[in-house]
Amino acid sequence: MRKIFFLLLMMTAIWQAGAAEQVRLTADAPDVVVSGDQFRLVFTVNSQDIKDFRAPSISGFDVLMGPTSSRQSSIQIINGKRTSNSSTTFTYILMAGKEGTYTVPAASVEVDGKKIFSNSLQIKVLPPDKTSGGANDGGGSASSSRSQMAGSRITNEDLFITATASKTKVHEQEAILLTYKVYTLVNLRQLLGKMPDLKGFHTQEVELPQQKTFSLEHYKGRNYNTTVWSQYVLFPQQTGKLEIPSITFEGVVAQQTVSDNPFDAFFNGGGYVEVKKKIYTPRVTIDVQPLPTKPAGFSGAVGEFNLASSINTTDAKTNDAITLKLALSGTGNMKLISAPDIKFPQDFEVYDPKATDNLKLTGAGLSGTKTFEYLVIPRHAGEFKIPAVEFIYFDLKSNSYKTLKSEEYTIKVAKGEGNSDQVIADFTNKESVKMLAKDIRFIKLGDTSIKPKGTFFFGTAAYWLWYLVPFILFVAFVIIYRKQARENANVAKMKTKKANKVAARRMKLAGKLLADGKKNEFYDEVLKALWGYISDKLNIPVSQLSKDSIETRLSDRGVSEELVKEFIGTLNECEFARYAPGDESEAMDKVYNAAVEIISKMENSIKH
Repeated sequence: MRKIFFLLLMMTAIWQAGAAEQVRLTADAPDVVVSGDQFRLVFTVNSQDIKDFRAPSISGFDVLMGPTSSRQSSIQIINGKRTSNSSTTFTYILMAGKEGTYTVPAASVEVDGKKIFSNSLQIKVLPPDKTSGGANDGGGSASSSRSQMAGSRITNEDLFITATASKTKVHEQEAILLTYKVYTLVNLRQLLGKMPDLKGFHTQEVELPQQKTFSLEHYKGRNYNTTVWSQYVLFPQQTGKLEIPSITFEGVVAQQTVSDNPFDAFFNGGGYVEVKKKIYTPRVTIDVQPLPTKPAGFSGAVGEFNLASSINTTDAKTNDAITLKLALSGTGNMKLISAPDIKFPQDFEVYDPKATDNLKLTGAGLSGTKTFEYLVIPRHAGEFKIPAVEFIYFDLKSNSYKTLKSEEYTIKVAKGEGNSDQVIADFTNKESVKMLAKDIRFIKLGDTSIKPKGTFFFGTAAYWLWYLVPFILFVAFVIIYRKQARENANVAKMKTKKANKVAARRMKLAGKLLADGKKNEFYDEVLKALWGYISDKLNIPVSQLSKDSIETRLSDRGVSEELVKEFIGTLNECEFARYAPGDESEAMDKVYNAAVEIISKMENSIKH
């Protein structure tokens, strides 16, 4: 048995060594070159025991030299383990010809009687820079990031940043990809800039690598080193012409200095000085069109979505928990979508839904799945129906509203155990309770009042009070209960009455998030408190609220114009502070205090 195990280990080691030594032929060259430039095309095979290397037919380029071959070998011994590597390289020096995109086919080589092929390459040839007099007849040159001599002027054509939007005419809530791209002909060492203050947009930054990679691009007759510096996905929150303002960047450029000492200049090539350059990005105007007439029940979602539902059980007992899940998938303004309202049976105790996001930021918006989890507990036995949920959204492809429907569920609830009238059985011993007050009683201590035999309680004032007081309490209870029932029947009035309490509870949670330094969660909770308060107070669903409708309805309720503007200003301040630079803790404190103050003022001003 040991011999078989040892043999298997040896075979595995030999197989792994063979896999590690698999012979490969790879081709390497720049992706982009300029017409007239020289560059290297290199074929490398990780073996020296080769023969019959055959180069591909190279078109679109002039072969100046090659192929030249070289061999390399290395041996390493680490912890007594010896490893060796060897390779053979074939190098060509090529010159780029006319502009266009060319393909270098695969090369081949024979190793141990087997023919191995390399990968093919695609190389883009850019035209040379145009001189002031026209095209550069001499060809070549134009490689960007060329060294400048100290004291040279850095023009706006040598270094600039473009701001481009994927769309300039969109609907409200439609995603826009905003891209800032750097173009440089100089030796750019550093670039500093602040995030734009984008008013009227919900903004999310696209995560890009911190280590920037530059590539050649022909732009307006010149060849630049370019890289995408930053990107943002914008969701316009209001209609009209919205402006993305100009941003000021500060670039640090290295310029070469020439030494007076000829030996130092020959051996060291001179030194460098750093020069600062202000760069201003162009403004971008976005034309935001309003959505068509919104149907009843519109969720505010814009994009392309799918809806799926699931439930953990359709057979339950009273007091058992039932979980219903709604999964909204697709692409659009997913972050701004609230939980759909489900009309559960009145016999169910319903808890606030829990939202879980699994989203990825793309140029078309947030893509992924947003799951809403509803927890309900049936309190009575019977057969109940959970109706289908309707989700209405605006589809950008068809420019129309579409309705998604979930599945309808029938729940059968049987009578379960653990009712409130049986709870005492869990905490007491029934056999002990049986004998209570029937066993030998303890001797009574202290003063005792003795009444003569024949004294009756019947007919006394206390006797009649025992009847009168409960009757009065019963009448009062009926009056209060009927009044409360009438108030509860008026759902709109109850929501208006409890609006301040709900907002206070949310602001309390926002205070905890403020103390914990959770920036995104804090701003989300403050916005929910402000929008939810005004929704309950005005009896308007959140999906149908807008800043314009808020101003109109508050004015109808007798709220002063100054207070209305202050409330809208608080909403804007909360939205903008989330992405504003500076001291985050100070901004969060300011937003929190402003929200608490405006809710308090609204509570005292809105006429019911």
